[in-house]
Amino acid sequence: MVEIELVYDWFGSRLRAIGPVEVSYNRMGSRPRRVGDWELEYDTMGSRLRSIAGAQLEYDRFGWRPRTLGTWQLDYDMLGSRLRRIGPYELTYDRLGVRLRTLGRMAISYDRLGNRPRRVAFPGESLTDAEVVALFFVLYEIDREERRNSLSSSS
Repeated sequence: MVEIELVYDWFGSRLRAIGPVEVSYNRMGSRPRRVGDWELEYDTMGSRLRSIAGAQLEYDRFGWRPRTLGTWQLDYDMLGSRLRRIGPYELTYDRLGVRLRTLGRMAISYDRLGNRPRRVAFPGESLTDAEVVALFFVLYEIDREERRNSLSSSS
């Protein structure tokens, strides 16, 4: 089993690297611009991610929940709140359904407080490019959901 670390900035709020793959941010530092060599594109207003590594994101008719990532279908639970599958990769959660535990062959473990993904373990030598894209997308969606929830609870 190989294990890679998910590296965050000094404050622990922004993902800086997925193992050896660096995540870089815009000048304001508020949103990711690149994952390794792959560029991330946003809509005109800059609020929604439009593509990762050239794989276009298509959203539902209300424009808030992604439905596809490139050729991959995104499947959600019955309530439509949690991702269950990204193309060929199944997602599983802990008993309470709060923390992501696996993404395909990748097992995700959390920091001591249990609120931030810290390590990803997987069989084999390394992650494929598709797995890195899927992992980044899931981590991005988790972060986006946390920010949305914190904004709605503070108002």
